[in-house]
Amino acid sequence: MLKKIPKDSMYLSNHGWLKSRFHFSFAEYRNINNVNFGVLRVLNDDIIEPVSGFDFHPHNNMEIITYVIDGELTHKDSMGNSEVLKRGEVQYLSAGDGIYHSEHNMHKSKNLRLLQIWIIPPQNSLPRLYGSCKYKQEERKDKFLKIVSSENGNSKIKIYQDINIFVNEMSKGTNSLFKLDNNRQIYFVQIEGSSSINEILLEEGDALEILDIEKIDIKAISNSHFLFIEMAKN
Repeated sequence: MLKKIPKDSMYLSNHGWLKSRFHFSFAEYRNINNVNFGVLRVLNDDIIEPVSGFDFHPHNNMEIITYVIDGELTHKDSMGNSEVLKRGEVQYLSAGDGIYHSEHNMHKSKNLRLLQIWIIPPQNSLPRLYGSCKYKQEERKDKFLKIVSSENGNSKIKIYQDINIFVNEMSKGTNSLFKLDNNRQIYFVQIEGSSSINEILLEEGDALEILDIEKIDIKAISNSHFLFIEMAKN
């Protein structure tokens, strides 16, 4: 089954300094019919205006991955971590029994765009984790780059939950094939450009739920930047 979720059907949140497209129920958007996709609980496409951001706030019992699309993300947390991340770079946090952090766009004129991804951990109160990886564009150019995996996986970033997150920046006119194992499913996000997935067209901001499919044939209609999360079926 392939189910397209057009970006125009998603909830748009506008707080002035922060504009977000929520893929699932979050904050002021409450929809009992759209809470999660497997262990994927939150996926927000955020645009943060210059010299603004999220001040210190708590999280617990959630695994959070941030993928920077454009601009600069400044991170600080209660574990003493502090760093700046740019396009294609990834930050991860397994909050365990509790952590405080802040996320800001300190640039004076340029917006920050990122994907904020929350994954439900396999159990509560796991040891806290924090880290990042400054992946290079050539690692994802016309190839599947696995940016996150489970502890048993082979990504540079490992979290507790049984998921794999891939990104790709495909050149216009190219195509790639991705095979799914039995009892696995995918949530696919078209970040920039456009793709055809098994003949279904996705434009920037659209998403696709993929279940009970053996393989997906991805064709880059234009230069195409996308991310997808592969996980166990519900």
